[in-house]
Amino acid sequence: MTTDNIIRMDMGSVTGIKAHDSDKAILCLGIESSCDETSAAIVDSNRNILSHIIYSQIPEHQKYGGVVPELAARAHILAVDEVIRLTLEKANKTIQDIDVIAATAGPGLIGGVLVGWMAATGIANATNKPLVAVNHLEGHALVPRLCAASASDSTQNINVEFPYLLMLASGGHCQILLVHNVGKYELIGQTLDDSAGEAFDKIAKMLNLGYPGGPIVDKRAKDGNAKRFHFPRPLCDKPGCDFSFSGIKTAARMLLDKTNKDDIDETFINDFCASFQQAVVDCITNRLTNAMKDERVKKAAPKTMVVAGGVAKNSAIRAAMEELAKQSNMLFAAPPMSLCTDNGAMIAWAGLENYRTGNIVTEPVAPRPRWPLTEL
Repeated sequence: MTTDNIIRMDMGSVTGIKAHDSDKAILCLGIESSCDETSAAIVDSNRNILSHIIYSQIPEHQKYGGVVPELAARAHILAVDEVIRLTLEKANKTIQDIDVIAATAGPGLIGGVLVGWMAATGIANATNKPLVAVNHLEGHALVPRLCAASASDSTQNINVEFPYLLMLASGGHCQILLVHNVGKYELIGQTLDDSAGEAFDKIAKMLNLGYPGGPIVDKRAKDGNAKRFHFPRPLCDKPGCDFSFSGIKTAARMLLDKTNKDDIDETFINDFCASFQQAVVDCITNRLTNAMKDERVKKAAPKTMVVAGGVAKNSAIRAAMEELAKQSNMLFAAPPMSLCTDNGAMIAWAGLENYRTGNIVTEPVAPRPRWPLTEL
């Protein structure tokens, strides 16, 4: 572990809802280790993020073009103690000041999940503090309630109330969910094959753009012509709310195979990224449009459309969803960029939300590599 990989989050940039100090505020230490970031944060029940530390493993995985599970697990082991120490130090707190311990118990790469979960379990047992087993996806799903803003105005603080319509998109998941309450999620649609995030990463790899691919494709697309290449929009002519991204990825591979390497210049790459990204955006807006016509969604009448997960950092997806929400007379909300990818603050907040509903660990918990939100 090197200090170059430690990111000390600027709390002024991520606290989205104005909070008020209170002597009665509950403090939660959240630990996240499900993939390639070791992170911890201290969040209070008044929506203040007191400290937030992320140890990024990206340099360790870049040369492989993706996350290597065994390397990730070893890096978590080396980093977790120091990340927790720095989190407490940054907040000027001791472990005795913390009221609740929370950690990701799945889903994720099981080696990494075990590291964070065992650290949290050890702290809770040693201090006799309540422990919350957080579903990683629920962390993403609930973090907009900690702080969220619109895509067009990042300074516009939005208080996200239940129920809301959620587009949860990351490197491993792509789902449309009705979020009724803490622990109450109704699946409206999901990917039948690849996730949106995986598709972005694979396109970046095809073009030798580096890892992680999503932010790179988004940046290149801003300078590209989205109409130059045509990619399919799978399922967009079908009813329902499910996604499919494998066909777009296959079409991209076939187009590259047919293209003379000498023709793949900077303009080609920008146009390719823009055209691919537009196809993904069209699929997402098409499926969300269908979701809003779904009887379950109409009955729940959510007032807010939310995007969360790593793919929520994509500027084109955020803008398209905000426009769709506007057309549907709904608010649109997204977490700040720093809380879209895996982070300890979302785990601490989900821990607080669950703690307040009485959902704490009362018997041994076995971490899970797969843990659908609908099984909460």
